[in-house]
Amino acid sequence: VHPNVSQGCQGGCATCSDYNGCLSCKPRLFFVLERIGMKQIGVCLSSCPSGYYGTRYPDINKCAKCKADCDTCFTRNFCTKCKSGFYLYSGKCLEKCPDGLEANNHTMECTSIVHCETSEWSPWSPCMKKGKTCGFKRGNEVRVKEIIQHPSARGNPCPATTESRKCIVQRKRCQKEGKGKKNREEKRKKSNKDESKETRQESKGRAARRQNREQRENNNKTQPKKRKAPNKEEDLAPVDTAH
Repeated sequence: VHPNVSQGCQGGCATCSDYNGCLSCKPRLFFVLERIGMKQIGVCLSSCPSGYYGTRYPDINKCAKCKADCDTCFTRNFCTKCKSGFYLYSGKCLEKCPDGLEANNHTMECTSIVHCETSEWSPWSPCMKKGKTCGFKRGNEVRVKEIIQHPSARGNPCPATTESRKCIVQRKRCQKEGKGKKNREEKRKKSNKDESKETRQESKGRAARRQNREQRENNNKTQPKKRKAPNKEEDLAPVDTAH
C-alpha cells in the first residue's frame, strides 16, 4: 500500500491512495479489488458484481469470489446461477444431472422428469362414412382423448390421441335434396299464405272503416234541414183584397 493515504476520496471511498484506489469504504458499501493489468485497484460498490458474493463485518463489508463454475452465488458453496456448460442443482453447478433428473437447457438447471398425461377416451362418435351418417351400411366411428400434461425431454411420450374402428349401421336412405326443396317450398307457401291472411284482415278493416264513414255521411244527408225563421216584415205586409 502506498503511504500517501487521502481522506478526501471520490466514489464512495472512506480512505484511498493514488496507487491502490480505495482502501476502505463508506458505511453499507462493499469493498472489492478489481484487477487492472498487473495491479489491483480497490473500489466501493453498492452491490457485488457478477462472480462475487457479499459478506458484512463490523469493520468492513467485502465482496468475495464465487467458485470457478458459478456465475452468481449466495455464499462460496451455494451457487444461484452457473456458468455456461453447467447445470444448477441444489446450489451446485454440475456438468451432468443426477439420475432421475434431466438438464433443462432453457433455465440451465436440473429438473424433474415429466411424463405425458392424458384424459380418458371420449365416447365413440356416430358411425359415419365420407362425412355422412346415412346412405351406407359400413362406416367408421372415432373417439379421442386430450393431452393434460406434455412430457419433458426425457419423459414418456404421449400415446395416440385418436382411435378409429369399423362400424355397421342399419342402412337408411339420405333425405333427398328435392324433398328438402319441397319442404322449403311448403314453408314459403305457408308464409305467403299467412301474409295474405294478414293482408285480407287489414283490407277488411279498411273497408269496414270506409263503410262506417259513408254511412255517417248518408245519415247527415237524409236528416231534414231546420226551417228558416219567417221574415217579420213579409208577415206584416198588407193583403190586396181589391179583386
